Amino acid sequence: MREIFTGLPWWVKWVAVPVIALVVFGSVIATVIGFVIGLLFKVLLFVALVGGLIYVVRKFMSSSTSRSDW
Repeated sequence: MREIFTGLPWWVKWVAVPVIALVVFGSVIATVIGFVIGLLFKVLLFVALVGGLIYVVRKFMSSSTSRSDW
């Protein structure tokens, strides 16, 4: 691979090739990043909903046990 870039200007290696890669694979990269962000959002939403459910159930259970003590 180094033999291919030998003798070429620096801007070809560090500017032109990455830009071409982004143009060619940009939609694939965007799809993967979108999928990962969507998955993280769903995981955080799941954790928040389960945590809220646990909080409500414990609050309800503690209030019902304190009433039965009376």
